[in-house]
Amino acid sequence: MSQKPMNFAVIGCGAMARGQHIPNIAKSPKTVLHTCCDLSDEALKECKEVYGALNICKDWHEAIMNPEVEAICLVTTEKLRLPVIKLAAEYGKPVYVEKPLATTLEEVYAIQKIVKESGIPFCVGHNRRNSPAMIDAHRIFRNQMENPQICEWRWDREGASRPKRQDDGVATFCCRINDDWYSWKSWVFDKTQAPHGPMLFEMTHFTDICNWFLASEPTEVVAVETGMLNHAIIVKYAGGEIATLTLCGNGTFGYPKELYEAMGNGSMVVCDHMCEVRTAGIKNVPARIIYPFNNDRHPNVGTQGGIAGWLEKKAAACQDVLDKNDQKLQFTAEPDKGHAQAISRFVDQIRGNGEVVCGVDDAVMATRVAFAAIKSAQEKRIVKMEEI
Repeated sequence: MSQKPMNFAVIGCGAMARGQHIPNIAKSPKTVLHTCCDLSDEALKECKEVYGALNICKDWHEAIMNPEVEAICLVTTEKLRLPVIKLAAEYGKPVYVEKPLATTLEEVYAIQKIVKESGIPFCVGHNRRNSPAMIDAHRIFRNQMENPQICEWRWDREGASRPKRQDDGVATFCCRINDDWYSWKSWVFDKTQAPHGPMLFEMTHFTDICNWFLASEPTEVVAVETGMLNHAIIVKYAGGEIATLTLCGNGTFGYPKELYEAMGNGSMVVCDHMCEVRTAGIKNVPARIIYPFNNDRHPNVGTQGGIAGWLEKKAAACQDVLDKNDQKLQFTAEPDKGHAQAISRFVDQIRGNGEVVCGVDDAVMATRVAFAAIKSAQEKRIVKMEEI
């Protein structure tokens, strides 16, 4: 199969597309920003003049039917997902689509059916699967679960007389999300745009990560919430695995946003803000791995890297805000969340050179778990996955 750069059409050129997908597609040696499609003249002008889009248009049908377009990056709101995917499938064109797939289970299942029947390469934007730190943490943890490397120093108090336990080694996974709702855009609170709030549009990121790490079938979910800002969810899996998710909208950008902790077979694997992975209890694995930052304006601050380095860089950025009266200056040294790698790896998938990045079945399962959490919080009870 040809290895020349692949022509992408980006449909939906809002803030997310122009902040991530469009510049990533424009910069990658694997892709060409062939077409940008949006209703906004201002957005299309930026796509052409800043990012070098070869073509711009306002009709998504035109973008898909263009014979030069080889793949679609779909970044519209969930209101315009199903018909775009349907037409792309009819033309046999691969689709990368932002999450969540849809705001109703009916549309989610309709998309799943179209993708499976057409056989088009398909990827959902659960980008954290493509973060270098998350990839390493997942690989280390799954290896430990499937081929345990137990440290000799583990305290085995009872030795041979230790009782057998059915749940010995069964994994657990903890996900903590720290967010600040003052930063959210107004559409978040519009029920016509986001009828389920962050319990859907944010939750699928994290239910997907739980499913990915635990590699088991979710069976039941229980959730509590205080309005739309704070949520706590527990997911039980077929093998006895348990995931806990805490999402807080009353936090601060002055502290790392995401913390993932995986435990099992006498070990611990922690991915902290996707800039540091820590391990314990696993032989022949580094205790700490650090990862480079994106858009680091303070390279001479926090040079030790990792979480400690990030905190120093963040403190410097917050001081910039005070000195220059520009709140956007607080964003610096961002962790690599895998957006660029997601598109790159999807191209490899399309060409048959790589594994499925995040297929429709995985995305549907992550969405089902989110809907189970929504139902549980509303009805104040445990929800079986078979109900969803």
